[in-house]
Amino acid sequence: MLNYKLIERGVPGNPEAPKKLYAMPVINGKKDIQSLSSDIMDISSLSRGDINSVIINLVERIPKILLDGQSVSLGELGTLRISFSSEGVESEEDFSTSKIKNVKVIFTPGKLIKEEIKRAHFAAK
Repeated sequence: MLNYKLIERGVPGNPEAPKKLYAMPVINGKKDIQSLSSDIMDISSLSRGDINSVIINLVERIPKILLDGQSVSLGELGTLRISFSSEGVESEEDFSTSKIKNVKVIFTPGKLIKEEIKRAHFAAK
């Protein structure tokens, strides 16, 4: 069950426009690696330490792969890739890497996650 609350917002750039109510998700907590490892341990033959070690090693390895210009496919979990934008220039000679901005990691969920999320039910908090 996903909880939401209603937030009143105006139209950006138009302070005269009437405000409307929009649903915003309410986050009910955070699951850390230790807790996630324990959950996985309960449904597998691996120890919490083994699972925790795999997750930590995965987290350490992903940035190296992304910085090599590769995307990271994690099967049904999804795919990670690098994205960035840059300032426009008139010619190649005018461009330098200092024009590159907003480097970020994009996560695209896998098919199973997308399908499960579509089944969400909502409740006011």
